[in-house]
Amino acid sequence: MIFDKLKKFDIVFDSPEMDCPPVFSSGDVVSGKVVLELSAESKVESLKLHAEGFAKVHWTESRSAGSSTAYTQNYSDEVEYLNRREVLLQADNGELTVLSAGRHEYPFSFQLPEETLVTSFEGKHGSIRYWVKVKLHRPWATVKKIKKEFTVIEPIDINTPSLLAPQAGTKEKMARTWYRSCGQVSITAKIDRKGYTPGEVIPVFAEFDNSTSRSVVPKAYITQTQTFIARGTMKQKRAVVATLCGDIVGGNRRETWHGRAIKIPPVGPSILQCRIIKVEYMLRVCVDVPGTSKLSLEFPLVMGTIPLHPFGSRTSSVSSQYSVNIEWLRMAIPEQPEPPPDYSSVVSEEEAVQNSTEVQPEEDLSGVLQRSLMAYVQEFRLRPPPVYSEVDPNPQPFAMRPRCMTC
Repeated sequence: MIFDKLKKFDIVFDSPEMDCPPVFSSGDVVSGKVVLELSAESKVESLKLHAEGFAKVHWTESRSAGSSTAYTQNYSDEVEYLNRREVLLQADNGELTVLSAGRHEYPFSFQLPEETLVTSFEGKHGSIRYWVKVKLHRPWATVKKIKKEFTVIEPIDINTPSLLAPQAGTKEKMARTWYRSCGQVSITAKIDRKGYTPGEVIPVFAEFDNSTSRSVVPKAYITQTQTFIARGTMKQKRAVVATLCGDIVGGNRRETWHGRAIKIPPVGPSILQCRIIKVEYMLRVCVDVPGTSKLSLEFPLVMGTIPLHPFGSRTSSVSSQYSVNIEWLRMAIPEQPEPPPDYSSVVSEEEAVQNSTEVQPEEDLSGVLQRSLMAYVQEFRLRPPPVYSEVDPNPQPFAMRPRCMTC
């Protein structure tokens, strides 16, 4: 039987670099070869290739109805992005093909759709995957199958006006003790832009005005939200991926951040164009207000794959050169002085309910980032970020500072 004679059956993608898996985007040509190695002469009916790409979500929810009756509800959906078939070996007259002993290679090549694809992703309740599957048909034997996934990274260029515009905001809240007002706490903050790439540093400009008699601690967080959608129902998974903790602000005092740096870890790019899976990021600048919920400012972030042009801003610290790093594929987080806190420590239960119609219990960072295959991202070789002084040599009221605070 050919099964006994088949020593090797493999799919090898063409790659510009040795030992480096290729990365594709919409419109690219995927090429490679199927390798057959036989120990003796064998007969083959056909060798067929099938390239596929899908976004899929699935989860179950158990609901109780009374004291003893329960049922499970399934939610699932999928979106097809690629479906291409190709015959690599088959006789025109339907007869068998006799292959001699030794190595046989069958090249393949196909173009990905021109329309925008979605970046490869792997999450708890869904995935976005692309693969090539090859079937070897032979007489009097079961079909031999082999499957190999490939990576798609859809470029996100942060050098666009909408992603380069600065973000700023102000919020205030009254602090209460036993239903008595004891003063006001306010936050005014700004960041340079909306679009960033992993590895960059975000300088945070902020002022915290504490008019109460109690101390508060200003903080900043970068959070990731994965959203899975099926049958009109939404499932969300959130995690804190980076933190910044400021100095304690005493009663009736004010604290100013002159570009306090928070570094973006090697997370996956934003996924915003998929109907059933989304990956979004947010920078939250907040303080705990005595007697009430957190006071926070939220700035949406877009994690891109094409870094800021060197002349676009002095905050650019990434090169246009990149490569794929296996640790990034696992979304491994580099060593930090302390792990990020749970999401529950950033957002109160009241805020979580307001932010989503259906949000799962908050989970820590390790639950999201230690999977076998997470979102594929690019590695950027970094130069050291610019140094920002934490003490302004020429202090002035926050409202009187120039609008372009990075100049």
